[in-house]
Amino acid sequence: MNSLSPSLAKARALALLAPLVMLAGAYAFQYVGGLHPCEMCWWQRYAHFAAIPLALVAYAARGRACISGLFAGLAGIAVGISGLIGLFHAGVEYGWWEGLTTCSTSPAGGSGADILNQIMASPITRCDVAAWKMAGISMAGYNGLLSSAVALAILALLLKARKA
Repeated sequence: MNSLSPSLAKARALALLAPLVMLAGAYAFQYVGGLHPCEMCWWQRYAHFAAIPLALVAYAARGRACISGLFAGLAGIAVGISGLIGLFHAGVEYGWWEGLTTCSTSPAGGSGADILNQIMASPITRCDVAAWKMAGISMAGYNGLLSSAVALAILALLLKARKA
C-alpha cells in the first residue's frame, strides 16, 4: 500500500460513513421513535464512536497509504466489534443464551438529586427484550449483521489495496 489505491479510498469511506449512519439511525430511533437503549445497545454505540476518530485519522494520513490503511483497519475492527456485540445482543433477545441481568437508564448529568430524578423518570430498558423488530430481526440483529458485513468489506478492501 505505497499509494492511495481506489480500494483504500473505499475502505476509508466505509470506515467513516458506516458508523456515522449506524449512530444516526440509533439516535433517530431513540429521540424520534422513543426507543431507549439498553446497556448492550450502548456498548454497540461505543464501538461505533471509537471507529469514527480512527477513520478520521485514516483520512488525515491520506498521503501515507500505510498509515491510512492501518487506521482504516482499526476503524473496521471497531465496527466489527459493534457487530459482534450486536449479534450477542440479538441472541440474548431471542433467548438463545443468557445475557446481562441488569437493566439500564441513561442520566444526562447534573447534581445528585437531578440524576436521581432522571433515573426515576426514565424507563427501564431490558437487554433481553427487543424494543423493535422488522421482518423478525431486532435493531441489535440488524446492527450485528450490517456492522459485521461492513467490517468484512473494509478488511477485503484493505487486502485488495495491499495487493495493488
